[in-house]
Amino acid sequence: MSCMVTRQIRVNGLVQGVGYRAAMRKQAQALGVSGWVRNRADGSVEALAHGAAAAVEALIAWARRGPPAARVADVRISDADAAVVHPGFELRPSA
Repeated sequence: MSCMVTRQIRVNGLVQGVGYRAAMRKQAQALGVSGWVRNRADGSVEALAHGAAAAVEALIAWARRGPPAARVADVRISDADAAVVHPGFELRPSA
């Protein structure tokens, strides 16, 4: 059995208006990662990812690149509480 982890991901750069959230959701679903993604008022994208350690790490690696139109400048990762994760990967309203 693989180790399950939960990570908070904050992505800065040209990441809004370029399909970043939808692309991250598709990538998370393909990896079997649950959680959510949303735009932030400061222009960043925030996500919560929960799943097998290798799958979450793969999603973080993808987040550092993003979809083709994105220009990722910085990605910050922190541990998060798994209690707030629901099945699936949802697009949340901006915060």
